[in-house]
Amino acid sequence: MKRNYVIVTLIMVTFFVISFLTNILGALNPNVTSSYSLTETMAGFLPFAFFIAYGVMSIPSGVLVEKWGEKRMVILAFFLAFAGALIFALSPSFPVFMFSLFTIGTGMAVLQVVMNPLLRVSGGEEHYAFNSVIAQLIFGLASFISPQMYTYFVTNIDSGNTTKPFIGMMSDLVANSFSWVSVYWVFALMSVVMIIVVLFVKFPKVELQDDEKIGSKESYLELFSNKYVILYFLGIFAYVGTEQGISYWMSKFLNNYHGFNPDIVGADAVSYFWGLMTIGGVLGLILLKLMDSKMVLRWFTVLAMVSLAIGLWGGKELSLWAFPVSGFFLSVMYPVIISLGLNSVKKHHGSFAGILMTGIAGGAVVQVLIGGLSDLTSLKVGMVFLFVTLGYILSISFWAKPIINNKTVSIKELFKAK
Repeated sequence: MKRNYVIVTLIMVTFFVISFLTNILGALNPNVTSSYSLTETMAGFLPFAFFIAYGVMSIPSGVLVEKWGEKRMVILAFFLAFAGALIFALSPSFPVFMFSLFTIGTGMAVLQVVMNPLLRVSGGEEHYAFNSVIAQLIFGLASFISPQMYTYFVTNIDSGNTTKPFIGMMSDLVANSFSWVSVYWVFALMSVVMIIVVLFVKFPKVELQDDEKIGSKESYLELFSNKYVILYFLGIFAYVGTEQGISYWMSKFLNNYHGFNPDIVGADAVSYFWGLMTIGGVLGLILLKLMDSKMVLRWFTVLAMVSLAIGLWGGKELSLWAFPVSGFFLSVMYPVIISLGLNSVKKHHGSFAGILMTGIAGGAVVQVLIGGLSDLTSLKVGMVFLFVTLGYILSISFWAKPIINNKTVSIKELFKAK
């Protein structure tokens, strides 16, 4: 099938937007907490409102895509993101923010379901693995840029530096002490631009493969009788809980315990966390060609635990770097857990993939647990809970028994002349 470069480019831009809107919460956390005088438990409900949408919408989105088609669903997704961002930008109260986060999260969940099959068809099946890696790199780039955008707007609006591009306009749109709301005007603009672009793009017909289709009720019942389905669901739940647990709370931790400015240093730490995760993902791809995936998962998890420990109990400068470095070691966990899971069942891969995607709700639940523990004790103790989720991920490297192991090559084979 001929490659559709227009659609491939659109998909790459969409992955950029998904990441740009999704991974800003960690940078926002300190300012949001201050603006609404939130307890840590209430602060934990912000990512809960966003990521619970993934748990609720992943499987229904798959059903709707098969019924309505990819283009309509992409437009719906960006409309939800636009509406959620605009409603909050116009009325920045805490209840509206919670509703906005759920609405935007729903849109992002829909896009995640649509994009991968669309990328396979439009980019060509033989190029799918390569295009997926490029998409992940773009996803990581957006996660790096998003907190930098936040810093640009907040620091310049707060300092009254209206000569900088867009600052004067944004200063008129946001209330005093709510400069961080400016990012939601940006999100609304990005979303409406994407709607306009998608309206003028012709989408290819997507024939879903068996592992992309949402299965019958019987397939789900059969899968849930398999203990490994539950165990791998918990693996994704634990991973997303850990990823968001570090990225969401690190800026506030660095401010509370070491006095770092959350609008500059804290936002930079969040930015570097996602940047290093992207770099780690590239290294992980190489290692997965040289080592068994369970061993890669084991060592990266141990090193992530070491980095988290240094972040929590190390000195000021060590803590500042240890949290972002943990992102490097988290990078391989999601793809390895997904591949081990899908390689552990013989059929109903589409239904199983839908179950695994609902595990993204771990990004919601774990943050509320950390927030609750923080209110009872301290933020440091609350974040210690992440050793529980990392410990579960580590356990996967011991009990996983995939039907097919990842294909590896020896160093000698890798460099052998062809």
